[in-house]
Amino acid sequence: MKKKFITSLTALALVLMLLAGCAQTAGSDPADSGSSSKTAGSTESEAGGQENSEAVKVTLNEVAHSIFYAPMYVAVEEGYFEEEGIDLELVCGFGADKTMTAVISGEADIGFMGSEASIYTYAEGATDYVVNFAQLTQRAGNFLVAREEMPDFTWEDLKGHLVLGGRKGGMPEMVFEYILKQNGIDPETDLEINQNIDFGSTAAAFAENQGDFTVEFEPGATTLESEGKGYVVASLGEDSGYVPYTAFSAKESYIDANPEIIQGFTNALQKGMDYVQTHTPEEIAAVIEPQFPETDLDTITTIVTRYYGQDTWKSNLIFEQDSFELLQDILESAGELEERVPYDDLVTTEFAAIAAR
Repeated sequence: MKKKFITSLTALALVLMLLAGCAQTAGSDPADSGSSSKTAGSTESEAGGQENSEAVKVTLNEVAHSIFYAPMYVAVEEGYFEEEGIDLELVCGFGADKTMTAVISGEADIGFMGSEASIYTYAEGATDYVVNFAQLTQRAGNFLVAREEMPDFTWEDLKGHLVLGGRKGGMPEMVFEYILKQNGIDPETDLEINQNIDFGSTAAAFAENQGDFTVEFEPGATTLESEGKGYVVASLGEDSGYVPYTAFSAKESYIDANPEIIQGFTNALQKGMDYVQTHTPEEIAAVIEPQFPETDLDTITTIVTRYYGQDTWKSNLIFEQDSFELLQDILESAGELEERVPYDDLVTTEFAAIAAR
């Protein structure tokens, strides 16, 4: 289990309260920094009939600003939060620890991050703990990139090689090592994993001939391919199974006091998910393009297509128990969880079930 997780959050809260938000960064990796100052709620609500002045202000702190989270940005760009009477402020947290700090401190109403953060804080004894109420992604969002095309790649091919990985205890690295173990490969002895490079810098390091393979989020994987410096040979999302990689959560007290806000928020997300499920990657990319002004439409389309093809996004937002238990399996396998936590305490499906009707 991660040690002193709450202590770290408390310290971060003091810093976070001095920050009003962060500038928008296009194409950020979920394990890296990214941001958005995009605010929904500037027009009259269509569904609720509320003027913007009557809309409820909701601050959402996202772990990073990434194409990986396309359905959420569809909901923003299509005005679905406005339809639900929500004036949404979207702020970047620059990492799960900082996003969790924002939620616990009250700086943010809702957090969007890896579900493991809620497990860590609960296990550390938080009283007003954070509850997950809507799941967005159901696959890991990273890919294994090799220096040459390997159409017949198997995980056995990594033996004896150097792989640029992620930080110890982070979801990208834990998922990677889980897959290795599932394929009978010992991460400690069968290969070398470099965990000393900042995750946002691994693509650049690989391009400079460090490592034989690298584990990359987008746009890192696509950038390496477009430059002819790497080739995607495996999807960690496909090979790890349906993992609840990211979810929306709020303090139990906030959910209890504001069920109508949580429901409206979840309804808007479901509309975004419905759009993604019924439109092509090209159409999705065109909608979310304003969220990534520094990334060209062709690149956005390529990345959306890749995530679309591996069934990244759930058709509904219901956070199912099987996925939650798989997440705990991964945490246990990585040595980050000493005792399993109860699904019923950390997940509510009430709002997602209503939104999916």
